[in-house]
Amino acid sequence: MLRKVGVSSIADLFSDIPKEFALNRRLAIPEGQPEATVRREVTKRLGINRAGGDSLCFLGGGVWPHYIPAAVESILSRQEFYTSYTPYQPEISQGMLQALFEYQSLMCDLLGTEVCNSSMYDWASASAEAVRMAARVKGRRTFLVAESIGPQRLAVIKTYVEPVGLTLKTVPFDRKTGRLDQDALSKSLTADVAGLYLENPNFFGVIEQDAETTMDGVHRVGGLGVVGIDPMSLSVLRNPGSYSADIVVGEGQPLGIPMNYGGPHVGIFSVREMSLARSMPGRLIGMTTTKDGAEKAFCMVLQTREQHIRRENASSNICTNQALLALAAACYLSLLGKGGFTRLGEVILGNSHYAAGRVGELRGVKAPLFEGHFFKEFVVGYEGARAKDVHEKLGAKGIMAGYPLTEHFSGIGEAGGYCVTEVHSSDDISRLTGALKEVV
Repeated sequence: MLRKVGVSSIADLFSDIPKEFALNRRLAIPEGQPEATVRREVTKRLGINRAGGDSLCFLGGGVWPHYIPAAVESILSRQEFYTSYTPYQPEISQGMLQALFEYQSLMCDLLGTEVCNSSMYDWASASAEAVRMAARVKGRRTFLVAESIGPQRLAVIKTYVEPVGLTLKTVPFDRKTGRLDQDALSKSLTADVAGLYLENPNFFGVIEQDAETTMDGVHRVGGLGVVGIDPMSLSVLRNPGSYSADIVVGEGQPLGIPMNYGGPHVGIFSVREMSLARSMPGRLIGMTTTKDGAEKAFCMVLQTREQHIRRENASSNICTNQALLALAAACYLSLLGKGGFTRLGEVILGNSHYAAGRVGELRGVKAPLFEGHFFKEFVVGYEGARAKDVHEKLGAKGIMAGYPLTEHFSGIGEAGGYCVTEVHSSDDISRLTGALKEVV
C-alpha cells in the first residue's frame, strides 16, 4: 500500500504534522490484561476528568450548559431514529427524512431564512464552509472576519481557506463597547471583498446592535454577509434574516444536545434566499408527493456535496453528518414552542444580568467589562490577577468559569469569559461570587 501511494514509510503519511507535535516514542501501553483489570484501570483514569455534571459550570463560548427535557432523549432513543444512517433510499427512510425536513423548517422559521440544510458537523465547520461558499459565489479572493469571533472557529476557518488561496482580513472590535468597529469596517470594505463574517452575539456575548448597518455596508460593495449565531439568543433577539444576513451559521448544541466534552454537536447552515441554495454545502431534504399524489413524500434533493453524485465537483467534502442531533434540535424546539422558547430566553437574560451585577460588586474586578448589551455571556476584567490563575483556582474549587481571554485578544487586559443560563440558580451565582472573591 505504501509503494502504491508513493511513500517509503507510515511516518511519511503524517509529514505535514509539525515535528514538535510528534510523540517520537512508542505509546506506553502495557501488554494485554484481563478485561476486569483493564476496566478498573480505565475507570480510574477517567475519574481524573472534571465534567460539567460533576462541577458548577459557567463556561460558554460555543458549548453551553442548558437543561434538556427528558422527552428529547426519549424520542431520540427510538430505534428507527437511533440506528438510521444517511437516508439514501427514501422508500425505507420516510420517518427520518420527514424529521429532518421538520428540522429544516423549524430552523428557517427561527433564523428568518428560506433554506436550511440538515446539517453540518458543528459551528466551526459551518462557518468555514460559509466563508468558502461566499468566495465561490462572488469569485473574489478577500474575505473579512470580525476579530470578536470565537478563536477556535477562526482557527478552523484559516485551515479551510488556506488550500484555496483565500486572503482573510480581520476587522477589529471597539475595546470599549465590545462591538465591531464600524469605522474600521468602512475602511476595509473594498471592491475585492467577497463578504464579512461576524457573530451576533459575538464571542464576548455582546450584541452587535449595528448588524443591519454592517450588512448594508457589505452589500454596497457587492459582498455577502455571513452571521454566526447562538440559536438560543433568537428567543429574544431579531433573527439574522430580518437584517439581511445572506448566510447564517451557528451551533445547535443549546437545542437539546449535551455538552458532550465539546462534541459531537450539530452545525447550523442556512441561506436567506433560494438563489444561494445550489451553492450550499451539506444535504437538503425536500417534500413532494407519491406518484398518485395521494400522500406526502420526502427525499434528499440538491445534494451539492454528495460524493456519490458530484464526486470531485462536490462543493464540500462533508459526507455523513449529525442527523440524530439535528433531530434533537427539532424535538427541543417543538416541545418548547414559540412561547416557551421566548420565556426561556427571558430567564437566561435575567439570570446572566443578575450574575454580572453580583460579580461587578466585587473589589478587583469589572463586570461586565464591555459596555455593549449582552446575552447569556459576559466578560469579567481583573485588576490585580491573571485570568489563567483565576480560571485554575476556580476549577480547584469545583467551579468551571472564567475562560481566559487574554491570550486570544489583545488590548483588553486580564479578562475571563462567563456564561449564565437557565440552569443556574441564585445559590449557584452566590457560590460563584464567593469563590471569585477569594481568588481575585
